[in-house]
Amino acid sequence: MILLFIIILLFIVYSILIIYYWRAWLSVPDYTLAKEANTNISIIIPARNEEKNISKLLEALNGQQYSKDLFEVIAVDDHSTDRTASIAKQFIFVKLISLREDGLNSYKKKAIDTGIASATKELIVTTDADCIPSKEWLQTIAAFYEEKQAALIVAPVVFENNNSVLEIFQALDFLVLQGITAASVHKNVHSMCNGANLIYERKIFHEVNGFSGIDKIASGDDMLLMYKIWRKYPDRINYLKSKNAIVATQPMKTWKEFFNQRIRWASKAKTYDDKRIFLILFLVYLFNLSFLILLIAALGNPVYWLWLAGLWIAKTMIEFPFVNSVACFFGKQSLMKYFFFFQPLHIFYTIIAGLFGQFGKYEWKGRRVR
Repeated sequence: MILLFIIILLFIVYSILIIYYWRAWLSVPDYTLAKEANTNISIIIPARNEEKNISKLLEALNGQQYSKDLFEVIAVDDHSTDRTASIAKQFIFVKLISLREDGLNSYKKKAIDTGIASATKELIVTTDADCIPSKEWLQTIAAFYEEKQAALIVAPVVFENNNSVLEIFQALDFLVLQGITAASVHKNVHSMCNGANLIYERKIFHEVNGFSGIDKIASGDDMLLMYKIWRKYPDRINYLKSKNAIVATQPMKTWKEFFNQRIRWASKAKTYDDKRIFLILFLVYLFNLSFLILLIAALGNPVYWLWLAGLWIAKTMIEFPFVNSVACFFGKQSLMKYFFFFQPLHIFYTIIAGLFGQFGKYEWKGRRVR
């Protein structure tokens, strides 16, 4: 009975959290582009072995509905062993820099830092080489920045997907993360963002000493930097909720790549100075762990199968309105018919990624990371 009491208590607290996120997501105002902007922008693209993707991104940047005099594109080649650099060189508007340093634990931070050191514009926009923005992306970002005078802007990211189980699952899972991101930033309750669509002032990056102090951590070029900026400017962090600002990115192509990505994301949790998000992650982990505990208990006592099924249904019911509202914004509502069936997979990967992210190693971009 004590076990069931603890699990019910975890579910109640978890439900309150999800409902809070849902209401916060709905309260984020949709931004409508209302004026022309003239902010100077430096786009930083760290790239490693992205020959299949980088040309699509650079073509999208070349087609931006924003004056080419107002932005520059800086691609930083991170020791690619394919044609990434040679492809980038074909675009005359791209400033290509090759990363020289080796033996680092966070090559991506070094690539971004190197790009910013070469930047000449006032606003830094980071994205990944496998991303595709809309034509209105820069115009929307610039107008929003001029209106809000934000120190840092978190903007939306969505996973593209085909009809495979792996890609549908990733797209759904990422919708949850995006909804929580928007809600937490809007309500200023904890730091959360994604480096595939992140904007901050160049002078503020230098004010907080960039990645100094977090440069030895393999991941966290986005959230750990965001927290440094938040500590200095807690009232100047904004979420840009606009469909014109969405960046589409590629999902992982294999289950191994997927788990490595999620382990990489989870690995930075133990380094968070922002204890607000650490407590939430701990709660979510314990709640998901309760499913595994019920499963083990059910092997010895069949009555726990009913509790396990009931918790599965209850979790789906409490999450569905929130995730569905986020899916509508991103044009992914058709995926919601799979939501119930993917719950066990989501629970399993949360437990595994959370565990290995704190104690294990992972491989990323052909590198073994500690």
